[in-house]
Amino acid sequence: MALVHSFEPIIGREPRILILGSMPGVLSLKATQYYANPRNAFWSIMAELFDINIEDNYQSRVEQVANLPLILWDTLKACHREGSLDSKILGQQIEANNIPDLVKRYDEIRAIAFNGAASEKYFRQLVIENMPENRDIELIKMPSTSPANASMSYQQKLTAWRRLLNFV
Repeated sequence: MALVHSFEPIIGREPRILILGSMPGVLSLKATQYYANPRNAFWSIMAELFDINIEDNYQSRVEQVANLPLILWDTLKACHREGSLDSKILGQQIEANNIPDLVKRYDEIRAIAFNGAASEKYFRQLVIENMPENRDIELIKMPSTSPANASMSYQQKLTAWRRLLNFV
């Protein structure tokens, strides 16, 4: 079973929203890019919400995010997983990213949006107890943008993700 590692965060300008995935999938890890799977709706949803030009290359998308009040990261720093599915993450030997320190550094953060149930699950298991207690941060479970989440249409996902606009 492979040990996989997440990426460094993409930190936007005066971030008010922290978007947490669980762990990049195989295609993303190979490309060293957040949400590299072309069937993942993440970048399309970001284009709709924040006017990101997703026709541009990945570096340009990163630069566009860096001008938005967002941070993109993952709940997990490292885990053992075969393939891309969150359900294949082994429960032992998982390590969370240092989200509490990131939140302390950026006191403008008002919402943490979890891209799917696994991100929220691992946050609640490994991170929440170390979060700053004096902060009013809304925790929001979003529908996963992954193609594995076929129970929701793109339009249903987009509608749910529009909630982030309340924090911009």
